[in-house]
Amino acid sequence: MKKPSLEVLKEAAEIQVKKGNDYQNPNSRIKQADYYPRGCSTICDIMLGKCLRIQSVLESMEQDEDYKPNFESLRDSAVDLINYASFFVSYMDGNIDGQAPDRDFLNRPIPTFKIAQAFKNE
Repeated sequence: MKKPSLEVLKEAAEIQVKKGNDYQNPNSRIKQADYYPRGCSTICDIMLGKCLRIQSVLESMEQDEDYKPNFESLRDSAVDLINYASFFVSYMDGNIDGQAPDRDFLNRPIPTFKIAQAFKNE
């Protein structure tokens, strides 16, 4: 049985690849981590912005049945939210392109003794 929610995740992954080529084109020096100067806190801010946008559009639609968003649809915003949630997890795991290994999930410098300890455990 095909699960529609898994199809949405597949679509989100396809969009992530396509948008990734615009935002971090191989011909550019810009890395994905450059967009998140405060690490997961920045990603959380972006996710909050997406949620607020969804709420604003929903409230507009509740008040005016003819209201239509001018740009991205509610569906588009929700798919973006899925992708930002995946970026959040990836950043926490240290797997975002351009993420510095000597910085934590909030992009704060990791004290050198912790870095040395991490290498001992490998």
